[in-house]
Formats: sequence, C-alpha cells, structure tokens
Amino acid sequence: MSLVLALAGVSLAVHAENADRNKPMQVESDALRYDDLQQISVFSGNVLLTKGSIVIRGERLEVRQDPEGFQHGIVTGSAQKQAFFRQKREGLEEFIEGEADTIEYDGKADTVRFVRKAEMRRLRGTTLADEVMGETILYENLTDRFTVDGAPKTAAGPGRRVRVMLTPKPEGTSAAKAAGAPAAPIVLKPSTQLDKVAP
Repeated sequence: MSLVLALAGVSLAVHAENADRNKPMQVESDALRYDDLQQISVFSGNVLLTKGSIVIRGERLEVRQDPEGFQHGIVTGSAQKQAFFRQKREGLEEFIEGEADTIEYDGKADTVRFVRKAEMRRLRGTTLADEVMGETILYENLTDRFTVDGAPKTAAGPGRRVRVMLTPKPEGTSAAKAAGAPAAPIVLKPSTQLDKVAP
C-alpha cells in the first residue's frame, strides 16, 4: 500500500534541512490503520517514510498529531532488522543516521531517541566521521547535543557499555572560513562605456 500525506509540522531538526519541514510526508507500507478522532496513523509491514531529506524505515510506524499540529512518531523494527533513521544537516554535506529496535521522534521537542541496541553516526558526505553506540541515544536537534546511556549488567546478559568514536573536523570547514580565511580576490574588468559619459 502506498500513501502520500501532506502533514505539516514534522520538525525533526533545526540543524537538519530546514526545507524538510515544508515537504510532504510520503509513506509506503503493507497496511494502514487510521483513527481520525485520535489523530493516529499506524503503518505496518515494510514501512518507508520520506520527507525531504528524512528517511525512516521499519516494520511498524505510529504517527500521532497533537492539538497544536506537532507530530510524534514511534518506529519499530522487526526481529531481522532494526528501525532506521537518516536526515541531512542544514547547510552542510553531513548526515545523521542511526538504527535501534525503536526510534521515537518528537516534533514539538525537536528530538530523536534511539532505544535498545542504539547506534548513531555522523557522515561527512559518505565518510564516517563520528559513531556512538549504547542502549539509548537521545539526539537534541535544537542544541545539536546527544546523550548516550548504556545498559546495566543483569543476570540475563552482560549489559551494554557506551562506545564512542569521534574524529576532528577537517581543515577548511565553514567554521574555519568564518574565522578569517581570506576571501577570493575580486577581478575588475575594464569598462568600454567610460567614453560615453556626458561631461
């Protein structure tokens, strides 16, 4: 089943592509259950959501719209494949993407939460720049911060420690240019109109 929804107000990230907010949401799935009274849409079976640069995949997606028009969604994966989220960052050739058993996005708080066996990556183009792993990762788009929690050791398993790999920003980034990199020289061309100016 394929369904195209023009749902306004999914603001997943300020640092993500601003144009995403004004793009229509497109969802493909095997089935849809919609409750107009509760403003809840439940998509199931090979779910694929796109909205501008946002891509979400999973086995089940529940989208709820609050009275203010903000949307909140919960995406769950299957036993074979985790839920997936990806979005381009504003003004940069960078992407935030990640997987988890469950991914929750909150349009009002402007956050994305990866829950259970969570992984989140920052890619510069196609190159892996940063990678974070833990039991739960909360990415706050307004402040571009993330919080990672591990899982404690239990009788059922060894737990899950937080693992992080961060790389320095390459030289020549926009921040370096803003800090005083010289601008390109201006080339002046001779005018052929000067002799036509009245005295």
